[in-house]
Order: sequence, then structure tokens, then C-alpha cells
Amino acid sequence: MAKSRLEKQIEFAVEIDKLKEVERKTLLMSGVRSETSAEHSWHIALAALVLYEHARDKDLDLSRVLRMLLIHDLVEIDAGDTYRYDPVDNTVVKQKEKRAARRIFHLLPLDQGQEFFAVWEEFEAGATPEARFANALDRFLPVISSFMTEGLEWKKRGIRRGQVEERARPISEASPALFDCISRMIEEAVEKGFLRP
Repeated sequence: MAKSRLEKQIEFAVEIDKLKEVERKTLLMSGVRSETSAEHSWHIALAALVLYEHARDKDLDLSRVLRMLLIHDLVEIDAGDTYRYDPVDNTVVKQKEKRAARRIFHLLPLDQGQEFFAVWEEFEAGATPEARFANALDRFLPVISSFMTEGLEWKKRGIRRGQVEERARPISEASPALFDCISRMIEEAVEKGFLRP
């Protein structure tokens, strides 16, 4: 017997609970432990509500940004978290994440699954103002976390200033104000010895 629309939606809701178990490489800002992907999703969505006024595009569709931020990391249920500075084959990572997106969103009724997949692809492509801003926030918060923990992960992994600057560069296109803030933070991190020059 085919599952009803509601049964599929409940199955999806049960499946995404697994995001609470995915440990990320980013530490909580207190430094006591790594955050989970679910915690990251909640945090970044609230940050978007607070920071969207600093987006370059003043006509930004905030609800679309929030949808991207809440959906884009669901693939980590299958694919896990990839540390942003690790040398990885991006093609392999992208293929793994796409397979995860197809499986997870396929649990939903067809129309919702297609919609979620399209939102996930929009985030990944980074071609719309909303996707650029969502991606900017996804790069912004981990730098703040690393700064607040006095560079614990940066030091442990031997991360250099140029790596952080390269990762942060796309923020400038979405929000010059956030990029200026991060640039100052990176400078201070180097001065305080949190980050290698």
C-alpha cells in the first residue's frame, strides 16, 4: 500500500532528526565541544534574521534565505561534515552530497521533494542574491567561532591566514559590512596568535 502524503512527511521529519547526531568540525563558541549540524542550522537561521539588513541586495527574500539555510545541510545526514580547509576532492564530495539530497528529499511527497531539492541546488550554485547571502553566512559564523575559541581548531590544524581569507572572500559579494567585520577579526586573530600569518 502506498504511503499517504502525511505518512511521507512524518517519515521525513523522523529522518531529519538524525541531523542532531551529525558532529561538525566547528566548535561551539564556548569551545567546550563540536556543534552538531542541527545546532548549526538553528544558529545560522537566527543569524540570518538578525543580519539580513547587512546584505548588499536590499530586496533580498529573507524567507528564501531561511529555507536554504535550514535545508542545505540536511545532506550531512548521509554525507557527513567536510572541514572547510581539508584538502578534499570537491567532485567526490559534491557527488556524495547530491546522492544524499536525492535520497533524503525523495522521502517527501513528490512536489515537496522536488521543491526542497531545488532549494538545495540553489544554495549550492550560489547564483542568486539569496544563495550568495546564505553562503556568506555559512562562511561567516565559523570564522567567528574560531575567533571566539582563540583559534583552537585553526591551531590544531595549522591553518594560515591566507586560507581563512580565501574562504571568506565570497562574503564580500553578498555583504561588504560582514566582510569588513571578518577582515578585522582575521587581522586581530593573527595579531593575537590565534591564526598563523
